[in-house]
Amino acid sequence: MQKFSVKDIVAIAIGAALFFVLGRFVAIPSPVPNTNISTQYGVLALIGAAFGPLVAVLAGLIGHALIDFSYGWGIWWSWVIASGVAGLIMGFSKRSVKLSEEKFDKAKIVKFNVFQIIAHLVAWVVVAPVLDIAMYAEPVNKVFVQGLVAACANIVTTAIIGTILCAAYSAAKPKKDSLEKK
Repeated sequence: MQKFSVKDIVAIAIGAALFFVLGRFVAIPSPVPNTNISTQYGVLALIGAAFGPLVAVLAGLIGHALIDFSYGWGIWWSWVIASGVAGLIMGFSKRSVKLSEEKFDKAKIVKFNVFQIIAHLVAWVVVAPVLDIAMYAEPVNKVFVQGLVAACANIVTTAIIGTILCAAYSAAKPKKDSLEKK
């Protein structure tokens, strides 16, 4: 069993808090009912790339549950779980993106975005609609349209916001062997 370090716990808390604030107060309504253009997935992608899948899955689950809870309609578990799945998949990018080791160059940007695209497609085109149907008996056409719109919007916002955040994080992080002994 993996133990979480203090750094991991802080990353989960900060990630969930930022996910909540962006998802609750910076969501842009889309033409599809109950589906927003979300800015918080760029932060979740950064958390995943920097801290790995377990930290990102918890930040996504907690953050999304807080968003739903704050609206007062109850927690829509199918989409909360989908956010966790998105965080999990984006967290697998940590090994290939290596934000703290080297420059966040074009090759890493491509790898990062491949992971986030796969994450959003799996989360919003598969997980959320299937769980909506299984858990809430939602109409099939409705949930797949919502999922496709959410996936497309999240891919674009994560490509922009997530890439910028990863580049900034990578540039600010001291690299291995950056200190020389004289």
